[in-house]
Amino acid sequence: MSKAAQTAITPTRAEDYPEWYLQVVAAADLAENSPVRGCMVIKPWGYALWENCQRVLDGMFKATGHVNAYFPLFIPLRFLEKEAAHVEGFAKECAVVTHHRLEMREGKLVPAGELEEPLVVRPTSETIIGEMFAKWVQSYRDQPLLNNQWANVVRWEIRTRQFLRTAEFLWQEGHTAHATSAEAVEETMKMLGVYADFAEQWMAMPVIQGEKTAGERFPGAVSTYCIESMMQDKKALQAGTSHFLGQNFARASEIRFSDDKGALEYAWTTSWGVSTRLVGAMIMTHADDDGMVCPPRLAPAHVVILPVLQKPEHRERVLDYCHKLAAELRAQSFAGTPVRVELDQRDLRGGDKVWQWIKKGVPLRLEVGPRDIDQDSVFMGRRDRGPKDKGGIARTELVATIGTILQDMQDGMLARARAFQDANTRVIDDKAEFYAWFTPPPSAEGAPTPIHGGFALTHFSGDVELERKIKDDLSVTVRCIPLADGEAGTCPFTGKPSAKRVVWAKSY
Repeated sequence: MSKAAQTAITPTRAEDYPEWYLQVVAAADLAENSPVRGCMVIKPWGYALWENCQRVLDGMFKATGHVNAYFPLFIPLRFLEKEAAHVEGFAKECAVVTHHRLEMREGKLVPAGELEEPLVVRPTSETIIGEMFAKWVQSYRDQPLLNNQWANVVRWEIRTRQFLRTAEFLWQEGHTAHATSAEAVEETMKMLGVYADFAEQWMAMPVIQGEKTAGERFPGAVSTYCIESMMQDKKALQAGTSHFLGQNFARASEIRFSDDKGALEYAWTTSWGVSTRLVGAMIMTHADDDGMVCPPRLAPAHVVILPVLQKPEHRERVLDYCHKLAAELRAQSFAGTPVRVELDQRDLRGGDKVWQWIKKGVPLRLEVGPRDIDQDSVFMGRRDRGPKDKGGIARTELVATIGTILQDMQDGMLARARAFQDANTRVIDDKAEFYAWFTPPPSAEGAPTPIHGGFALTHFSGDVELERKIKDDLSVTVRCIPLADGEAGTCPFTGKPSAKRVVWAKSY
């Protein structure tokens, strides 16, 4: 812990947000860089966060009729070539396998056995899944096909950051085929709603649901929809996408079926996905200058019990009490699962253990010593409050109210994040004001770069060249066209009519 700053993480968010983020990841023991450039090792605490996301989302997918499948990691190059817009969008990020064995030559292993056709390491699976759907769909009765897969993908990114953008990452990708356009559009919007519900109710992260502009659309899609959220540096993060693919991929893959009148039609398809970027989103939405703050509903552990074992003669009594307390808490439920409890019996200084768990972001810390046992109580610290803000609570009261306490923390985290987003969102109707909103004022030499801007809501005529110019000028893009109803107006940049306001922001 830094004595000067009195925070566990240095630099702080205000001093250097990008470096603060990396230090939070390290201090919480979430992940570390691997020997392979651009790839990371997800450590147990970080992977447990992802597993909890998987568990909840998988249940939500299955509740809406989807089933899991698995498709190959390697995609023949000719499959991508079938869909020109798609391959153009991903070409620069593709990793390609060209050989199938290694041989020792002059003391070094070198590739040998060139493949007849290169194989692309899965950047996304529309093309290979389309190949299979073409076999599975023969009649309108075979639809809808509602498939999802949990997998890894590879996109050869130049600039990487743990969880947010890595060469290899974990995700889920849903792929569906439908007999009508209306059914496919309904599916697209349904899954967008699932993502928004998960983000707000489980991640405690408020989001805006909206449609991407043509310039930000998924390659090959007819329409792309997304959820966007504001991080603590006021940048936007795209946390999930849902794509209406129309018949584009069906035509490329020959997914055809006989309709109820016997006519041959192309299927209507969708795809949608979220990734381990969700872990990065949780960090940047909730973490503070002392480390990670886990949303209770997704926390790997809800509670950590820290026995105070200063004298050997107290050890057996304190540990016996702690084991019984852990069992009582595990018998309670929160968010549909038993309360998850860690009992930390490691031979470490008490202060060191406390700070390790603070940095990991565990929601509740319970310190138990002989004096607490005499009063049948524990000393409780909540991660949504300061590290010194803790006090006694009777054991029976804690056990009876554990679910209420955790839900109160969950609700409070969502309310704080929503208040931050609202406070840093501005409705703008003037070009000069817009440019000033996203232009940081000069800072003194050696001082932190000021964080400026946030979300700007302006009318927009949809001009693609204008969108590119603003991106070049300010590194700001249209994050989405909100689904919520909006009033018509005038674009402040062109003076042309605008159907509704859009959300502009700098982004990850």
